[in-house]
Amino acid sequence: MKGIKIFIAFILPLFIYPKGIAQTLNWNALQDSKHIIIAGIGWDYSISYSLGYAYQLKTKVPIVLTTNFSTPSGEKLLDDFKTKIGGQILILNEPNLKGSIALNGIHRRYENPLVRLQNVGSELKGTLGYYKPKWFVAGEVVFDNAIVTYFKHSETFKESIFTDVKDGWYEPSTEGNFQYGIQTGYSFNKSDITLNIGMITTQDFKTTPLIPYYLMLGYNHRIN
Repeated sequence: MKGIKIFIAFILPLFIYPKGIAQTLNWNALQDSKHIIIAGIGWDYSISYSLGYAYQLKTKVPIVLTTNFSTPSGEKLLDDFKTKIGGQILILNEPNLKGSIALNGIHRRYENPLVRLQNVGSELKGTLGYYKPKWFVAGEVVFDNAIVTYFKHSETFKESIFTDVKDGWYEPSTEGNFQYGIQTGYSFNKSDITLNIGMITTQDFKTTPLIPYYLMLGYNHRIN
């Protein structure tokens, strides 16, 4: 049992570091756009690619429903991936000062020769910034919480590391991590080019990944 505990403590933090940043929007450029196609490439523990879709509801308080799929680069594209579904709501809506909250449910998958992990989690993001029709800059804080993970161990793991290991659901040894940084962007016609940059730390603020930074370059295409 000691061996499996050491393995879980080693591999799980690598698994729960996020791959892909929540959709970044210029609230003053949305106007009557209903549909938003979102693509991105970035670094957050590894090089990752993301593709998403957002739909703006016709509500008094601006609300945007979002979904996103992201995967790190590698030989086997779908061994590791992350999917998110949720929404963003604008809670501070001054002419140029905007504040929003985003909440997403997360499903992610990680696989290596020893184990396959399926995780269910959540993501809470707060943003506050200055927005103009052509550009914006804002601060962001994200909490990514890995709630529960299913472990499916390979025969290699069972034969060479721990023969009595049990597959099943486990609560993670690290509950979640924080991202905090800056987002900015430039808007033109029906498009936005966005940039997210910041740092990553675990929930206890005591440990960080090997490279404790994230960087995401994104493109939004807005459709009325």
